[in-house]
Amino acid sequence: MGKVPQHVAIIMDGNGRWAKKRGLPRNMGHKQGSAAVRKVCEAAWDLGIKYLTIYAFSTENWARPKDEVDALMKLLREYMKTSIKESSENNMRVRVIGDISALSEDLQESIRELMRVSADNTGLCFQIALNYGGRDELIRSVKSAVKGLAEAGKTVEELTEADISANLDTKGIPDPDLLIRTSGEQRLSNFLLWQLAYAEFYFTDTLWPDFGKKELAKAIEHYGNRERRFGGLVNETK
Repeated sequence: MGKVPQHVAIIMDGNGRWAKKRGLPRNMGHKQGSAAVRKVCEAAWDLGIKYLTIYAFSTENWARPKDEVDALMKLLREYMKTSIKESSENNMRVRVIGDISALSEDLQESIRELMRVSADNTGLCFQIALNYGGRDELIRSVKSAVKGLAEAGKTVEELTEADISANLDTKGIPDPDLLIRTSGEQRLSNFLLWQLAYAEFYFTDTLWPDFGKKELAKAIEHYGNRERRFGGLVNETK
């Protein structure tokens, strides 16, 4: 296949439109989207990807209609519980990023249990962004970094990029090489604002529930056709 990105980040978009096209309630779109996540995790590992990060629920998603938010939370509960078994079967290490303190206590407990039982797995490193916002993450990171400087007897003028990176939710994980967004939208939506500084972007009209191994391979091929070096693009093969 050629060059494969080490870390792929995905903004999963189009669940509602997928359901609308079929005359189904939006919640059915989210359910199918959840099934697509499992397929893409398997495909990512098969294709040689080591890290996969998905945008599951943003800090802005709380503004959606209450019945839709409630349905999403129910789906997340089910997903976390089944993922404990699946992570073991697939040797997958799962990590949740974002501010989970705003989630219900039972969901927080499921998240902690999932991360605990999968911590030593050596397969795909799978990050799920829940109640996540890039700006919120940066604020929390800077606050933690500045606190660390103060405790070390240093001043804020000594703050470095490394200090901020070390306090991000993704600390210890390489930055994404490739960002994929489905359903034809072409914006970041407050996702991994710091980490995507040098990532390649790939946009597809495919709705998320229809996204699978074939579409993921297309995105990897697009990535492989772009010759990169630190700081930018060398040239592009059209």
